[in-house]
Amino acid sequence: MTRAGSEAAFAAAKRVIPGGVNSTVRAFKAVGGTPVFVREAKGAYLTDVDGNRYLDYVLSWGPMIAGHAHPAVVEAVQRAAERGTSYGTPTEYETELAQLIVDAVPSVEKVRFCSSGTEATANAIRLARGYTGRDKFIKFEGCYHGSADPFLIAAGSSALTMGVPNSKGVPAGTARDTIIVPYNDAAAVRAAFEANPGEIAAVIVEPYVGNMGLVLPVPGFLQELRALTREHGALLVFDEVMTGFRVALGGVQARERVLPDVTTLGKVIGGGLPVGAFGGAAEIMDRLTPDGDVFQAGTLSGNPLAMAAGIATLRLLNDDTYVHLERLAKRLIDGMAEVFRRRGVPHTVAAAGSMMGFFFADGPVTDLAGAKRSDTALYGRFFHAMLDRGVYLAPSQFEAGFLSLAHNEADIDRTIAAADAALDEVYACR
Repeated sequence: MTRAGSEAAFAAAKRVIPGGVNSTVRAFKAVGGTPVFVREAKGAYLTDVDGNRYLDYVLSWGPMIAGHAHPAVVEAVQRAAERGTSYGTPTEYETELAQLIVDAVPSVEKVRFCSSGTEATANAIRLARGYTGRDKFIKFEGCYHGSADPFLIAAGSSALTMGVPNSKGVPAGTARDTIIVPYNDAAAVRAAFEANPGEIAAVIVEPYVGNMGLVLPVPGFLQELRALTREHGALLVFDEVMTGFRVALGGVQARERVLPDVTTLGKVIGGGLPVGAFGGAAEIMDRLTPDGDVFQAGTLSGNPLAMAAGIATLRLLNDDTYVHLERLAKRLIDGMAEVFRRRGVPHTVAAAGSMMGFFFADGPVTDLAGAKRSDTALYGRFFHAMLDRGVYLAPSQFEAGFLSLAHNEADIDRTIAAADAALDEVYACR
């Protein structure tokens, strides 16, 4: 499979874009080789600039739950664009999408839109600090909440992929207000509260972690976070930028029946266009300006194209959607696990809703330390062997995978067969 076009495109990009990419994980540093430059996408497939087609399990890192270029979403964006692409004024699109979110997400009574997941989480922490009058917050090792300064400490996603979860340029004072504890360790959270009495504004967590690979909470962990934050007067923030409308119509909180105070959203709610949102109880959200004393603003917040794409996407989803997608995810991950088991490859797998993931490490993986036991060199070889067979997985061991309404059982079975053949190649080359 030739990728000369991607190689030329990458060389040109590196001359004018740092590292040749606009988001770090796209550079393929974790797996080696040249990034795939995509020309177009349709349904469950990407087509690169060389004309190669790939069955896509990255799906723009989660937003494309309907598949690429779904006709209903494309039509909605086209209709919106014909009316203008940005106004800087309120539109009824915003109210309609907000109502869909409020109706679906159990803890959200009001929601504010912004332009990215990073904006959503940064604003959520500012809101928590303003509401509680406290400065510190707790985050978990390996959880990724965007690229704002307070979150780039023991971060996941591309920060973990690059081996630099602590970024240069983050002020020491900012780092001092961020308390890091291991994911799935409720005792460490309790100890942090006891060591910082009356100082912690919030606990922020990916309730299902998707940014160090897919790592699920152990039984009772989320419930314990809810109890501890209430006990100590702090807010519980669920970062559902990835999991919102991905694992269930109402996100993790609907699946687990644990309601946070504030929820951050993104990805699926924009249908593939840039978007972010944060919401919660009216009492908390009403502290935002213009009515309250916690500032938030953005020129492109509630952009009409993103709102239209989000409305069209959410209207395609219902409870049956997630039953179907979870069945596909389980078929895929169980099939992959059987291939790994038959070959004697250490592994652990997970699936939830339309998310799935695997580690080349003995299980269980419940935290960052467990994830980092993975054989990343093996993952890199496996990734390229799958790419050569037309299957596009995340270019990092430390990312979740996704399914869409465009995927079907034949795609799943083809992927499992490709994994079997890929391991033949990987072990033959050792």
